[in-house]
Amino acid sequence: MRGAIPCGRRVVVTGIGLVSPLGVGTDLNWQGVLAGKNGIGPLTRFDPARHVTKFAGEVKDFDPLAFLDRREVKKMDLFIQFGLAAAQLAVEDAGGGQAGLTGDRTGVYVGSGIGGLGSIEEMHKILLAKGPARVSPYFIIQTVVNEAAGQISIRLGAKGPNSATATACSTGAHAVGDSFRIIARGDADAMVAGGAEAPLTPLSVAGFNAMKAISERNDAPEKASRPFDAERDGFVMSEGAGILVLEELSRALDRGARIYCEVVGYGMTADAYHPAAPAEDGDGAIRVMRKAIEDAGITPEDIQYINAHGTSTPHNDRVETLAIKKAFGEHAYKLAVSSTKSMTGHLLGAAGGLECGFTALSILHRMIPPTINYEFPDPECDLDYVPNQARQADIRYAASNSFGFGGTNVSIVFKRFEGC
Repeated sequence: MRGAIPCGRRVVVTGIGLVSPLGVGTDLNWQGVLAGKNGIGPLTRFDPARHVTKFAGEVKDFDPLAFLDRREVKKMDLFIQFGLAAAQLAVEDAGGGQAGLTGDRTGVYVGSGIGGLGSIEEMHKILLAKGPARVSPYFIIQTVVNEAAGQISIRLGAKGPNSATATACSTGAHAVGDSFRIIARGDADAMVAGGAEAPLTPLSVAGFNAMKAISERNDAPEKASRPFDAERDGFVMSEGAGILVLEELSRALDRGARIYCEVVGYGMTADAYHPAAPAEDGDGAIRVMRKAIEDAGITPEDIQYINAHGTSTPHNDRVETLAIKKAFGEHAYKLAVSSTKSMTGHLLGAAGGLECGFTALSILHRMIPPTINYEFPDPECDLDYVPNQARQADIRYAASNSFGFGGTNVSIVFKRFEGC
């Protein structure tokens, strides 16, 4: 039993807004992952000639003026623009104005792993070249991590809980999980939750190259994100946003909302091991999956699909596979485990929101996205990764994993909505 959740305070997903290298819009993203479409290509946000890695997952055809007026765009870093766009898409998906996502019973919980790094780099150049007087008066509100949540709250008139996580690659998932808790304990009836990120800057790419964390497969960028494959050489950095609308069940039913699925379990742990690498024995990942399953009041055998963190780094994929095997025992070999990062790349702080969205869509549509670029099996990664082609599956319970620098781990369990 989930003792922390008052009786009747069930939480469902009623809206999804996705902005990623696969496109702007939830349908484009969903059809893209089902088709095994690749969103990775040459890096154009800046000239990468002097960088080791020259490709990334850029959001194509993003027009901020489709969501904001010209004056607003100038005041916002790209991560805020992505967050506002995904939030608008999610709210429209939830029913638009009919969803009533305003007032003090609606909150916003949208984070970012890095925040406005692009604006920081740009204003630093101006400071050095032209002096302090030329730094924009909007600089600070362009850069701080909680401004995506703040701007979304302003846009909606949402006066309930307003916060932002900054837990590296776990950010978006923490925001969704924390929002689940906020609704379940009665502090809000609806939450707009997820993550937004715009990390494709010269300094960021240089930093991840220096860490040897990102792929250097410049000759074939479309093949670079290859989770669980034996020839993986690092993750592919991407940008975008993933936002969900969560609602208390009776509120959603009263307004006749379309329900994607129910959120039923949430786990949080720390590795307490290393600033950037997961614990070798998978301890934190094992415990977080077990906690989410226990919180959902189910058994490991009830889970049928895991949307894996699956970054395409040699270390993460091996450890996540080990953790799944330890958490699920023999059932691990009966699970479908796929990484949509093989198509979108890694959106860092936005990844968890995006992937929670894909997990909800998988349950509703009874389809599991593939892990593309899976060509060479790794003996240490020996689970069913749904290689290269989407699969039809009648999913009742699914989980989404997110793990971040600093050893922070999240797992969220979703369930097919089967009525009251």
